[in-house]
Amino acid sequence: MSLLVDTSVWSLALRRDSPAQAPAVLALQAALSGAELIVTTGLVMQELLQGFSGPRARLEIVQRFSALSFVSPDREDHVEAAELRNACRRAGVQVGTIDALLAQLCMRHNLTLLTVDNDFTHAAKHCALKLWASQPG
Repeated sequence: MSLLVDTSVWSLALRRDSPAQAPAVLALQAALSGAELIVTTGLVMQELLQGFSGPRARLEIVQRFSALSFVSPDREDHVEAAELRNACRRAGVQVGTIDALLAQLCMRHNLTLLTVDNDFTHAAKHCALKLWASQPG
């Protein structure tokens, strides 16, 4: 399985004040150790850089992300993301512009989204988005 890790999980994992032990963060740690292929996109990296301040945080994020496979949206991805957002809105589900594009990238590249953002759970009911789910244990 290949994972696209959402900003919500990276934010929890990179916090210095309290390293999270949430199942999604543990899944990220396992994937980083080689259990899964992790893919990212510029939107996630940009959101992280905007959320963490200081040169040390910037350097750490840029270094970590330089080792990851990178996917970039093309024109058709933007068209399909808009259609996904419209379909969700017609069904009464609000999906943000960036979230719709991340969902589209996951579907196009057959990636599973690792997230703690419930908006994606609602969106996945209206498209073929695959979400990571913690294993029962």
